[in-house]
Amino acid sequence: MKLPLSKKRYRRTHEGSLLAMHMSEEQEVAAYFDLDGTLLNASSEKTLTGVLAKRRPWRIPHATIAWSLGTVFGLLTGKSPYDALRNRGHLSLASWAILEKYSDEIAPTLLEPKVSQQAWEKIAWHRQQGHRLVLVTATVAPMAEAMGRILGMDEVYGCGPSNRSGILSGSERGWSVPRRKGKVPVVELDAKENGHDLSKCYGYGNTLADSWFMRKCGHAIAVNPESSLRSYAQEKKWEIVEWP
Repeated sequence: MKLPLSKKRYRRTHEGSLLAMHMSEEQEVAAYFDLDGTLLNASSEKTLTGVLAKRRPWRIPHATIAWSLGTVFGLLTGKSPYDALRNRGHLSLASWAILEKYSDEIAPTLLEPKVSQQAWEKIAWHRQQGHRLVLVTATVAPMAEAMGRILGMDEVYGCGPSNRSGILSGSERGWSVPRRKGKVPVVELDAKENGHDLSKCYGYGNTLADSWFMRKCGHAIAVNPESSLRSYAQEKKWEIVEWP
């Protein structure tokens, strides 16, 4: 039996409304990923630093001294040991252009093979759901962006200044530094600018430092968590996964 025209129109309109509603719900959701130890079974910046030292061995004494001085200075100026030890002295005297060049070489050759199959499957699942994929990492920006391209991320937030030109001094002054609590405003601003409802979003990390941004997401997933994050995740009843 043919439906009256009015009913046909209603069905099309109703189905269109449901589709629009579904798409709207998908657009509200993002998956925020840490990189090292979460999606990647390696330290991306240490790998970059190793290649830099191998190709430019004359930098090793300077980088060692710069990193040591940066650590001491950070501790004396009130930084936590976690942050002080993660100064960028090991990259001093390197140019942003060189870091970008090496990162583009390293990402597909040395690092892509260290992304677990489970990580690829989870990224694919989020993509199928229509979720936006966002990488939020303390890795230096050129390396983070190179890995973001490999992983198919929609947005990448790494460490660095807005204007990346010239030579690095080892200082993070003027940089965006999404590390520990620093990831929280990055995630919150990204969600606000893109219309995401954080209570519906996903947060993936592997250390207690990542828990600051993970707790802002409605779905927090601890990936191969260190002991402190494992305990915290169990306390908060977060999902815990092991990706070999």
